[in-house]
Amino acid sequence: MLSIRIYIVVTAVASVTAFAPVGRMGSAPACLDAPSSRRSPSCLNSEAASGGGNEFDDFAEFSSTQLTSSSDDSAGGGGDSFLSSLQSRVQQVQDQSNRLPLMILDTMLPRQILQIQIAHPTLKALMKHRVGQETPTLGMLGMAKLSTGQTVPLKTGVEVEIIQMDKASDRPPAGTSDNGEEPWDISLRAGRRFVIEGDVHKTEEGWTEAQLNFLDSSVEEENEVNQFKKPSMDDITGLESVGDRLSVARAMSKAKQFTAPNASMKDGASLVDRWIDLARENERHPGQINALLATLGDIPPEHCPTERALWVGALINPLPSMGVAMEIRPALLVSKKAEERVQVALDGILKSIRHMDGTARLW
Repeated sequence: MLSIRIYIVVTAVASVTAFAPVGRMGSAPACLDAPSSRRSPSCLNSEAASGGGNEFDDFAEFSSTQLTSSSDDSAGGGGDSFLSSLQSRVQQVQDQSNRLPLMILDTMLPRQILQIQIAHPTLKALMKHRVGQETPTLGMLGMAKLSTGQTVPLKTGVEVEIIQMDKASDRPPAGTSDNGEEPWDISLRAGRRFVIEGDVHKTEEGWTEAQLNFLDSSVEEENEVNQFKKPSMDDITGLESVGDRLSVARAMSKAKQFTAPNASMKDGASLVDRWIDLARENERHPGQINALLATLGDIPPEHCPTERALWVGALINPLPSMGVAMEIRPALLVSKKAEERVQVALDGILKSIRHMDGTARLW
């Protein structure tokens, strides 16, 4: 019996290790097509990254709701200790895979690539530490300005993968580096969206970490439909109904507008095609839009409204900024419904088109 018991334990733990999340960028949502090329844009240093006051580990103003753990070690009334140990191991693996270091630098959307130059010793130590891991990823957060004028970090961000880390090709001007530290060029590719769960903790090494809940657009949209509850027979007014089962259907219908022929556009072009034509006339350097499109890959299908809206946001708010559209990336990240995300992207691309063709300048 002892030998059988040991075999079961080893097999069970091996199974947990094999099938539990391991903290990789993760399988992309079914609607998220990874770009075919891993090449970074040729530009360096986004405008947001060079702005002052956005220290990557500055969470002084950050506040979040402490979530209560749903696990209960006493569950089962003193059941099998082996089962308790196995459950503990599963929870440990899951917690480890969903805990990541955080950077507050720039709001990013899935598929985008951010190129930065760093010299801060703690930030360099963080990058070196993550590259040494099996999955060189961390969490990227942007900033949001409240109606009061206060600027705070978002609780929603994206997981970024370190796809390049080299000694800086262009050294910063003398007197601008951190304590004479040699600068590094870093390229980060955005992947899964996440929401921070609980509080943010500062590690002994000097950077901040948090437990993250990763988001899947297809699951979110399915939940939107399933949240709808029909009113009861006793509810004559229908006020007891919860949710909107047609919301995702409307989002899909609106998402068609991005690529459908549009009579109000020149030569009946779609919104995306018209924006691309105008953007090529406003490039900051030749080939900028072609490089951007290669990075983003094909636009997701219309039956994936959230991913399509995120793609459009990454198109009209590229890194670095072209200055031809309103900033919609924070709004896309914090929107709760697919229809909201699509509407944000529609408004953003329409205003950008009107700005570039001169019919309604934004500034």
